[in-house]
Amino acid sequence: MRIGVDVMGGDHAPDAILDGALASLDHLPDGDQLVLVGDERTIQQRVQQTDLPPGRVEITATTESIAMEESPVEAVRNKPDSSLAVLAELGSARRAKRRGVEPLDAIISAGNTGACVSAAQMYMRRLSHVHRPGIAVTIPTFSGPVVLIDVGANIEPKPHHLAQYGVMGSIYANRILEIDAPRVALMNVGGEEQKGTAEMRLARDLLRDNSDVNFTGYIEGRGVFDGGADVVVTDGVVGNVMIKLAEGLASGIFKAIGREVMKTDPELAERFGPVVQKIYADHDYHEYGGAPLLGVNGVCLIAHGSSESRTICNAVVRARHFVECGVNAGISEQLARAEEEAPA
Repeated sequence: MRIGVDVMGGDHAPDAILDGALASLDHLPDGDQLVLVGDERTIQQRVQQTDLPPGRVEITATTESIAMEESPVEAVRNKPDSSLAVLAELGSARRAKRRGVEPLDAIISAGNTGACVSAAQMYMRRLSHVHRPGIAVTIPTFSGPVVLIDVGANIEPKPHHLAQYGVMGSIYANRILEIDAPRVALMNVGGEEQKGTAEMRLARDLLRDNSDVNFTGYIEGRGVFDGGADVVVTDGVVGNVMIKLAEGLASGIFKAIGREVMKTDPELAERFGPVVQKIYADHDYHEYGGAPLLGVNGVCLIAHGSSESRTICNAVVRARHFVECGVNAGISEQLARAEEEAPA
């Protein structure tokens, strides 16, 4: 399997990205290959410091990079030789063939999220029957992992986009998280049937009519962390705000607990510390590596902008697992069936 990594994307690029990508080779089969995309000299210097068997790493040199603050669509169009654009191009079988190279089985970037979404759609295109791709983030909760889709790819989804997110999120939760018949819920301002806009109610009806989806109805924000669903469907604005709020809240709570225990009893803090660290590790987004952009014709994982080396290492391993589980084939099959069953 060939897995590509955008070396120049992320707050801690290129060092943390390179360290994590190279570390992932210890967790991959010997026949797998990493394709590192970015500044050739930077990558070569780091690779030469590592004792690797021949053929495990391939370098694709680029001359440009896309910064976090750049306009996504314009940056992808105006910087065709950026590490992110070239990576997405190599993730397309058709485009890679034009370049005379083998296509990548999966691509990973911790760079500009909007640019990553734009590049993936521009070069890799969409799966058949998919109208809009969505970013699916796995949220670690005390009730188990929950898939939240979308968290930023589509800020103004139409009802049929939300319905497709329910299908894609359900397949992802089943094949990757191994949840049988995942419960799918639609984020709304309340759980009552009459709540929400007309478009929200239409999305609800579309999900309810899909026999392949275990739709349980509306869910409120607090229900996400109470174990009310395995997959939560929402628009990109609400999803993005929610995930960042959850990250900030979790970090703040653990820091507050540490301070209070230290003030109360330093000896207790020393004994209690490992317990807090274990709980934090179980709910740390770095452990999940990256969030897949579901619906593109390929495998694209978008890692957090503040990704550390272990984040990238985990993202590479999870990207491989995604390919093995046949998520994309499942999405195309179910969406095709949904279109056939839809009333004329």
